[in-house]
Amino acid sequence: MAGEWRTLRLGQAVILNPSVDLKRGAEYPFVDMQAIIPGSRCVTSDVQRVFNGGGSRFATGDTLMARISPCLENGKIARFCAPENTVAHGSTEFIVMRGREGVTLSDFVYYLALWGEFREYAISQMTGTSGRQRVPTAALDHLLVPIPPLDEQRAIAHILGTLDDKIELNRRMSETLEAMARALFKSWFVDFDPVRAKAEGRDPGVPQHIADLFPDSFQHSELGEIPKGWRITTIADLAEIVGGSTPSTKEPAYWEGGTHYWATPRDLSGLWIPVLIETERRITDAGLSQISSGLLPKGTVLLSSRAPIGYLAIAEVPLAINQGFIAMKPRTGVSNLFLLYWTRASHETIVSRANGSTFLEISKANFRSIPLAAPPEAVMNAFDIMTRPLHERIVESIRESRTLATLRDTLLPKLVSGELRVGDVERVVAEARG
Repeated sequence: MAGEWRTLRLGQAVILNPSVDLKRGAEYPFVDMQAIIPGSRCVTSDVQRVFNGGGSRFATGDTLMARISPCLENGKIARFCAPENTVAHGSTEFIVMRGREGVTLSDFVYYLALWGEFREYAISQMTGTSGRQRVPTAALDHLLVPIPPLDEQRAIAHILGTLDDKIELNRRMSETLEAMARALFKSWFVDFDPVRAKAEGRDPGVPQHIADLFPDSFQHSELGEIPKGWRITTIADLAEIVGGSTPSTKEPAYWEGGTHYWATPRDLSGLWIPVLIETERRITDAGLSQISSGLLPKGTVLLSSRAPIGYLAIAEVPLAINQGFIAMKPRTGVSNLFLLYWTRASHETIVSRANGSTFLEISKANFRSIPLAAPPEAVMNAFDIMTRPLHERIVESIRESRTLATLRDTLLPKLVSGELRVGDVERVVAEARG
């Protein structure tokens, strides 16, 4: 079968920026760069925008690849998933790829775009000023790519797609579970639904032992009406607030052979669920000694404090952080899940306390003094008991997806290059799926 494989220029193998018939002034689905989640195979659109003649154009099944830094380096590559024959438009910063009839299948083209050698070549062809570099579409045409027979392409796409299907299923389940926890937080701690229901003589809609934890009236406070018996305090009363730093990158002893996770906001930028299980870089014991906050414990809540403010995650591993974070270590009796969802719900308040001429930044001092209505410990414990199983299922699914993604990323270059054949891999994938 090896003799049936061909080596072609990319422009011969796929259609780059294919022609799509869109009418000026008409509305079509629109996809912006933010909609693409690194590691997620599909991008969809629930936004309609008027087409004015600019930007990218694509149809169902086409692959969208970011051509601008750092989006390409961060892995913003996805297929446009929509009902058959849907046409759409999007960011000017996409390169669109489609299978060429009789040569490549669009299913296979997506995995070709994910192939490490393809992405590395694309990145090497970037031009422009630092931070705003782009890949010229014409530069991709010179890349030579291995093209298997159509049947082999179909089988490769099926194997890798099976892994992606499970990853996508895990993602959707995790998003649902996270939305449930977020909705419960809003009901209890933002809208005060159980208190309002009891005050109005209605069923609070929660088990009796939980309903008994909530009062049946409100009291006035500097934050407005809050449940009777709750107290106004600051976030610093619920969590120890610390920051981090970056050991000198010119000192190899701080980095080479590092074993401690070390996070930057970039590690949070691509998360689709606010859970961090690994970091791009690690530091050594010597490097860790340069960071005053040291190794933060598992369960620490991380908030990016600048450029932008608002990346959020619970650290599921001990780690150190750089200077771009506010880290919240929960005090005794405080749920880190409460802190996580409070931080998300308080985004506008947090940003309003930021300052800076070049970019907004929230200082630790300004963050520590943010007031909130703190519930009794029994209420917070009840919230934790109800949401902790959801969080644990999310973490489990993320770890499983990471294992599947590692397997996919290991198989992909070997399948695309022909180093491995489909028959050799199907058993491994079946075992990985369980």
